Amino acid sequence: MNDGLKIDYGSKIGKTIIFARNHNHAEKILEVFEKEYPNLIGYAKVIDNHINYSQSAIDEFSDPDKLPQIAISVDMLDTGIDVPEILNLVFFKKVMSKAKFWQMIGRGTRLCPNLLDGKDKEKFYIFDFCGNFDFFRLNKGKATKNQLSIQGSIFSLEFDIAFKLQDIAYQTDDLIAFRASLVESMVNKVRKLDKSNFAVKQHLKYVEMYSNHESYKLITYENTLDIKRELAPLIEPEDDNAIALRFDALMYGIELAYLMNKKDGRRYKDLKDKVKSISKIANIPEIIEQKDIINKILNTDYLNDDIGINKFEDIRERLRNLMKYIPKSQMIFETDFNDEILSKTWNESDLENDDLKNYKEKAEYYIRQHQNEKVISKIKTNQPLTTDDIKDLERILWNELGTQEDYKKEYKDKPLGEFVREIVGLDMNAAKQAFSRYLNETNLDSRQIYFVNKIIEYIVQNGMMKDLSVLQETPFTDKGSVIDIFPDISVFAGIRTIIQQINSNAFIA
Repeated sequence: MNDGLKIDYGSKIGKTIIFARNHNHAEKILEVFEKEYPNLIGYAKVIDNHINYSQSAIDEFSDPDKLPQIAISVDMLDTGIDVPEILNLVFFKKVMSKAKFWQMIGRGTRLCPNLLDGKDKEKFYIFDFCGNFDFFRLNKGKATKNQLSIQGSIFSLEFDIAFKLQDIAYQTDDLIAFRASLVESMVNKVRKLDKSNFAVKQHLKYVEMYSNHESYKLITYENTLDIKRELAPLIEPEDDNAIALRFDALMYGIELAYLMNKKDGRRYKDLKDKVKSISKIANIPEIIEQKDIINKILNTDYLNDDIGINKFEDIRERLRNLMKYIPKSQMIFETDFNDEILSKTWNESDLENDDLKNYKEKAEYYIRQHQNEKVISKIKTNQPLTTDDIKDLERILWNELGTQEDYKKEYKDKPLGEFVREIVGLDMNAAKQAFSRYLNETNLDSRQIYFVNKIIEYIVQNGMMKDLSVLQETPFTDKGSVIDIFPDISVFAGIRTIIQQINSNAFIA
């Protein structure tokens, strides 16, 4: 209220969203606000799915001539609303999804003419009380590299399942229909994305591609990597019950493991635990209706039999809406501390007009969008770099997109070629070509071929394999240890040499 951007010649706080953690937290914020500013009746309002007529409340907040000026939101205003008059965003919760974090920031990026006493809106303020900027920027995003929203995870799982169902073994009428339903679901989700949203614009190529059913007819492994990196983080939250969606994700994970000829013991246990929980409250009519499948899961070897995708889908569809009945055990603590602001820091914005101008975002976006540029293409296709190639990278990253100091601030002493390879990965054909003599010319057994293919998948996704200790972990050890799989250690030594050569090709030859 003191430092936020104001309108009406400083007499009124501009439209503001406070992002709260949950409904109780939002109500407490409102309670404190009304206690501190008893004269500002109607200035602040909680807008979440606990209130009646939430859409009317959003409409009132969106009207520049109506109160409230401050919307205290729990998820409902994080994405999907367009209120150009917003001048202040207050992050009063931790955000664990990087895609959602930028979408929330996007609530303030809309331009608005004549908002500030006749002047156009040129900036907005972000009040970050929970260290979100430190979390995503100073840690280089590593903590959230593989973290997706539940909707993004489901989309990625659906795509992986559709990829696996292309196998000739699954060309039956029911599984063909199941794959078609997955494709329809994914197409609908992609088509719902707002192409005017700044985060979506950065991935527009993939949004347009996967808005078309034709793009799903032939899916490659590289497509599955693109989806995880480019599209899944953008998928919008659904109106569906979050607990049911988590159950969907669980069952899709089990189905994917089945298609990969694996049995995921952890997920099976999770499934049994959930079913056991709902079995204890079987007086609910909806649960009674499903008692046959519940008893089969709990009291027979139903899950241990080769039940197939269709029966897994049957379990998902019949039980997903029962998950909401699982009893919750939660304690709510209400504190009564005297708050003290220890420090206050003002930072220059990385946002200009309607776009992000953060060096890290610009650099990574440029690399993804210019993969056909000579030097970037050489790195992706495993061609050795020359001194001139490195000079080209320096020109792009240290002159056109920013300075050498900007790069070092974000990436320390990471070599430029390694940075690019981590962004674009390694071309699948190039990776297979590098290992071709072990796949085509050497008489490897099935376990050794599996091991080499897993190395290829890892390098395609990550760009290189700098730490060979990962070979002592799953999935590389699924068929046995390196010593078990390669009794002739000279064969493994040759494979290791190729890995090192792929790594070195991202540096000067």
